[in-house]
Amino acid sequence: MAVSDPELSAAVGDSAPVLIVLGAVLLGGIAGSLARIELRLESLGDRLRRRMIRDAAEPGTQHRFVAGFVSASLVFCVGPLTVLGSLQDGLGRGADQLVLKAVLDGFAAVAFAASLGWGVAASALVVLVVQGTLTVLAALLGSFVPEPHLLALTATGGLLLAGVALRLLRVRQVPVGDLLPALLVAPLLVQIVIVL
Repeated sequence: MAVSDPELSAAVGDSAPVLIVLGAVLLGGIAGSLARIELRLESLGDRLRRRMIRDAAEPGTQHRFVAGFVSASLVFCVGPLTVLGSLQDGLGRGADQLVLKAVLDGFAAVAFAASLGWGVAASALVVLVVQGTLTVLAALLGSFVPEPHLLALTATGGLLLAGVALRLLRVRQVPVGDLLPALLVAPLLVQIVIVL
């Protein structure tokens, strides 16, 4: 929905929003693959599993924990409400979006935990770090980031969320962790297009 927002189109042109989002995913995917973010997330999940679950001898425990941790971390941290809610809270506009996100995430966590186990609970650490960092950054930057930049970031987050859905439905194992840098690239591309 953010791609068709009139404010973003007015800032960068009518056809540019879709190209900006796709370009951000492409460039972010390259950067994330080089940084091996997905592998690092899985490694972090495995380390947390070893600390939280003592009986690793049970078959499938390791894979199930890591899958729960990575899937839940991505679902809870990639969506537009994560970014917008944290930014709104940091800018002093209220935590309404974060409260809504918490309720939605709570229901999703129950469903994930039923099928993926304790890895879902471990994802709370990632949510704390991501949302906390975004809130602190928003508080420090104030209203420095213009609305078109936030809209591009939101649209990119929505596309990444579609990748998480494909992964959860086992349609395709999209390495969404490697695509996370796209969230930083999208506002930069908007600025480049505005300047040009």
